[in-house]
Amino acid sequence: MNKKLDRNDPCWCGSGKKYKMCHSNLDERIKSYKLQGCIVPSRNIIKSSTQIEGIRESGKVNIAILDYITEHIQVGMSTEEIDWLISNKTKELGGIAATLGFEGFPKSVCTSINNEVCHGIPSDKVVLKDGDIVNVDVSTIVNGFYSDSSRMYCVGRVSNERKRLVDVTRKAIDIGLEKAKAWNFLGDIGQAINDFARSNGYSVVEVIGGHGIGNEFHEEPYVSYVSKSGTEMLLVSGMVFTIEPMINIGTADVVIDEKSGWIITTKDGKDSAQWEVTVLITDSGYEILAY
Repeated sequence: MNKKLDRNDPCWCGSGKKYKMCHSNLDERIKSYKLQGCIVPSRNIIKSSTQIEGIRESGKVNIAILDYITEHIQVGMSTEEIDWLISNKTKELGGIAATLGFEGFPKSVCTSINNEVCHGIPSDKVVLKDGDIVNVDVSTIVNGFYSDSSRMYCVGRVSNERKRLVDVTRKAIDIGLEKAKAWNFLGDIGQAINDFARSNGYSVVEVIGGHGIGNEFHEEPYVSYVSKSGTEMLLVSGMVFTIEPMINIGTADVVIDEKSGWIITTKDGKDSAQWEVTVLITDSGYEILAY
């Protein structure tokens, strides 16, 4: 339960400022939405300036790792090689791969090819072929703070169908970000992305979404892309979460590989694409912390 503070008490965020000079007005406005029946963020979801700076620094490393992979990814490379490059680059930049050992995940990155929706496991037996599309999902810890983003890569000569899927999925992120501002709702982002994907003839995976991030790898809130405008959690300045829609050429149905316990593929075997950003809600809109 949030402790009731007097106006001259130190603010709960740890800024050192008096409550009346820091989060008092924000808390009052959040309370007014709660009284209207809205889902509102608790204080532990709203990041302090110190935490935001830590996540920002983590995001810089995450971006640098993906930039590095962008320069090296090519036909004939195994996904194990991608993992090796990312593992070494992460250490070189002073970070820790957040996926390695997370709930038993065995590698430093997720590499998901063609009909793999997410959580692809790098392997020396999986080699990138001419015409593949692959998602490289990097998650990094720097000084205890987490960031998370992914990019799609077109390997060699990719079909127009696959290229269009990749491009539309990237554009869906921008469509969602247009709704990422204080006093909107997570559902506004979800519906904007879903409407855009469906208008292009695609479906959006329903059972997997984005997540809060920063102090831990996965935090509240859950970010759905099949939600409705005006629903889900209220967005306020200081919230940090991922936007990472998984968009399919065919149906939205997915299956989990029983052997690995991780790899998720489309049920109909058709292609899927995903991009991911870590975003901070600000007073004036949003800031992308990792992309």
